[in-house]
Amino acid sequence: MKNFLTHLECTNCSKIWSADELHSICPACGKVLFARYDLDQARAHFSQTTLRQRAGGMWRWFEIMPVRDEKNVITLGEGNTPLIPVPQLGKPFGASKLYVKEEGLNPTGSFKARGLSAAVSKAKELGVTSIGMPSAGNAGAALAAYGARAGLDIFIFMPQDTPEMMKREGAVYGAHVFLVKGLINDAGKIVKEQAAQRGWFDVSTLKEPYRAEGKKTLGLELAEQLDWTLPDAIIYPAGGGTGVVGMWKAFDELEQLGWIGNQRPKMIIVQAEGCAPLIKAYRAGVRHAELWQDAHTLAPGIRVPVAFADYLILDAVRNSGGTAVSVSDTAIVQAMNTIARTEGIFAAPEGAATFAAYQQLIHTGFLKPEERVVLFNTGSGLKTPELVTGNFPVLDPRDPNLSAKI
Repeated sequence: MKNFLTHLECTNCSKIWSADELHSICPACGKVLFARYDLDQARAHFSQTTLRQRAGGMWRWFEIMPVRDEKNVITLGEGNTPLIPVPQLGKPFGASKLYVKEEGLNPTGSFKARGLSAAVSKAKELGVTSIGMPSAGNAGAALAAYGARAGLDIFIFMPQDTPEMMKREGAVYGAHVFLVKGLINDAGKIVKEQAAQRGWFDVSTLKEPYRAEGKKTLGLELAEQLDWTLPDAIIYPAGGGTGVVGMWKAFDELEQLGWIGNQRPKMIIVQAEGCAPLIKAYRAGVRHAELWQDAHTLAPGIRVPVAFADYLILDAVRNSGGTAVSVSDTAIVQAMNTIARTEGIFAAPEGAATFAAYQQLIHTGFLKPEERVVLFNTGSGLKTPELVTGNFPVLDPRDPNLSAKI
């Protein structure tokens, strides 16, 4: 397979940088770098027929992924997650075109596998031997797994109250896991301060160009699964927002390839009421979000007080005619239970937040029941089992009153 990566381009100042040198953020202005491709050449060598003939997985899209040599791809089979119709979930609203993109089936149980597969693969190709990263949980677990497979030295910094499963995942994969008093932005400060002297490549969210390339496969797959059309709306839980940024980029690249038209879904972001910097910025009509004070929510993946790529996320929302919604922790837990009991999907709290937002938007009329809407469940609820409860009667098979207790 031939790769068509050409260069890196700054999303702010538009300066061009080499894709064969190690870069994090733009050296000129400090903003997000995007990987760019020769899509004219790609169009001549890469077709929908070619794609259909390939085995599953995210790296089927090799021509427009950032690794030049296939031998440098670090994969655990990520991608190709199902797009599941959820008619029972939509039934109370008269909605028959509601879907869940089920990212909990990725390796390490979340969508983070996509971004970290791409970032670790490119880091390996460029000679990186050690990586550092702050994480709210799932990204750290994914980095640890892919770092282990690549033979890299991994350093992960997580808030002290990160769910236990995610801490232990990092440890079992052999990463150096440190717990931080504070939130993910506090963990990020440690990585930023220590990276240069310790030789870590920092793969913080959108502070390097390649995690977004893994996440863009969410949009590539969605278009393919809907027979090269796009839904009317996408609802996405936004912490660092790489998925929104990646999908928006994917849709542009697919149009340039001639595989889709110029129609775009309404990009809708959801955050928790206790940590909603992007919602506040959206409502204020600004491109940059202020640091959210006293951030709190039971959904660790969206407890992100500030997003480095805020301007790219908010641009996608506004340019698509989308919106931004905050939901309560109570609504998130209720949504977790509803999704599980009606459709058999144990959604992560972040994924459940999308259904809580959908209900709001149906009630306000922003979304119509006849619209085709995709909810992104970004991870498995099995990673945070403490958020749901159950009643488990204990039975004694020798009890003469057993039947009455069932």
